[in-house]
Amino acid sequence: MPQIEVNGVGLHYELQGSGDPLVLVHGSWSDATGWGLVAPALAASWQVLTYDRRGHSRSEAGAGPGSADQDGDDLAALIEALGLAPAHVVTSSFGGNIALRLATRRPELFRSLTCHEPPLFALLAGDPESEAMLQQSVPAIESVGRRIAEGDHEGAARQFADEIAFGPGAWETQLTEESKATMVRNAPTFLDELQDPNQGTVDTDALAGLEAPLSLTEGSDSPKIFPRVLDRLTGFAPDARRQTIDDAAHVPHLTAPERYVESVMRNLERPIS
Repeated sequence: MPQIEVNGVGLHYELQGSGDPLVLVHGSWSDATGWGLVAPALAASWQVLTYDRRGHSRSEAGAGPGSADQDGDDLAALIEALGLAPAHVVTSSFGGNIALRLATRRPELFRSLTCHEPPLFALLAGDPESEAMLQQSVPAIESVGRRIAEGDHEGAARQFADEIAFGPGAWETQLTEESKATMVRNAPTFLDELQDPNQGTVDTDALAGLEAPLSLTEGSDSPKIFPRVLDRLTGFAPDARRQTIDDAAHVPHLTAPERYVESVMRNLERPIS
């Protein structure tokens, strides 16, 4: 399997298709296999790069806790090492936090950026209703973090799926055995994300000046906190395009892959100014 060393860690990656480069950045608990239902369709039009972020599945973990900006530096180094700059970048969940933070630091690497529901919850500070919604999830998140720290990775993954990400019973009824195993394997990386003080923030001044087209997508059935984050993001980046994917939630590349591909393709076909 292809592996490349960047910033002192070996990253697993895969390239498929031909054309302009398109990089897919996965979210928390996941890895490159999560793009399996959409990458082949996208590779019919673009050269698609998928990879496991540091510490996830087939990629090495660095020394000490990881951070969103370490992941961003890895993404930058990967794009440069493979000669893909500037690239279209498409992200899921926490992958959006990584890419948006990188785009404000290294905008020359981006031809466009499409983010599905990035959990940039720090942007909601000062909004009492949003803060109350976030507060409701704090006990479950803290419990997940404690379980990971204690080594109960399966219990943490189950709780995250059922109480935070997908809804009651999702672990048993919605997730494949492969998806469960992936989440359990990558549980420690979520604890790193929880402990990163910058993971939920972005430089909004730099975001406002971003020249690459920015697209933000949301699922019609997603938790209501995500539209609030997108409201804030579009306030700081008024030229951003925003789309709702019908009958989809937080992981449409898994639950509604055809509609997700259609949404991504619409965003990538925007004129580049």
